[in-house]
Amino acid sequence: MVDVFSGRLLVSKDGRSVDPEEALQNKVVGLYFSAGWCSPCRDFTPVLCDFYTELLEETEPPAPFEVVFISSDHSAEEMVGYMRAMHGDWLALPFHDPYKHDLKKKYNITAIPKLVIVKQTGEVITDKGRKQIRDKGLSCFRNWLEGADIFQNFPS
Repeated sequence: MVDVFSGRLLVSKDGRSVDPEEALQNKVVGLYFSAGWCSPCRDFTPVLCDFYTELLEETEPPAPFEVVFISSDHSAEEMVGYMRAMHGDWLALPFHDPYKHDLKKKYNITAIPKLVIVKQTGEVITDKGRKQIRDKGLSCFRNWLEGADIFQNFPS
């Protein structure tokens, strides 16, 4: 993920700045394009929260997975409110970072919500993360892990 977020900082739900190189290293990353005003987003976000929590808090060792939220909210305040009210303990690109437009273009985001699962290089594993989580639940993570070229003992 060094390639994708090189030279940038991400923010946590509680507002801390986070070095993406450290936070995303050796992880499958879900780029979550979403907004608080979008009802399909508000519908899917709790599903993603449960998925994230199960993978990171209820799996030993925690799964090598991280979500980075790329906001389509109308203001920084809306983004923070949406993150605090509905999001899991994942990361976000700061609201005012113009790089979100580049990411939307790079990953061909034409509608939200969209969950794009990427390798460390930023290469797409699937752009159907939302559908796969809804259809397959936790089992889709193993396929992403295989596609990500990350070698780790992850329990079945």
